[in-house]
Amino acid sequence: MAGRGPHGRTERRSPGELESEVLAALWSTERPLTPAEIQLELGGDLAYNTVHTILKRLYDKGLVLREVDGRRGAYRPAKNAAELTAQAMHEALDRGPDPIAALQQFVTGLSAEEERALRELLAGGAA
Repeated sequence: MAGRGPHGRTERRSPGELESEVLAALWSTERPLTPAEIQLELGGDLAYNTVHTILKRLYDKGLVLREVDGRRGAYRPAKNAAELTAQAMHEALDRGPDPIAALQQFVTGLSAEEERALRELLAGGAA
């Protein structure tokens, strides 16, 4: 949520932050949500048009699906949070000149619990 700046004005959220908040609202429920429902879920401090614009951006990126019922549209995530995170990780590895070195750096920063889960996954077990 946006906070107050040093002069009492509301600080602006970045578009990426807004997109993340909208996706989190959609992931928090099993059913599609309308822009008005998402606006309420986010605390109601965003304008309806802002929520609608963020949803259009997410739709254009293929991150949400739109279901139309008459004139009313509702949105649901195209992927769950884990799928989207995994996709971002794959894309990050594909962008770099040395994906193995990047993977080594990533693994060295894992917590003990994450490392244990990764070892189990690589061994073919369930984490």
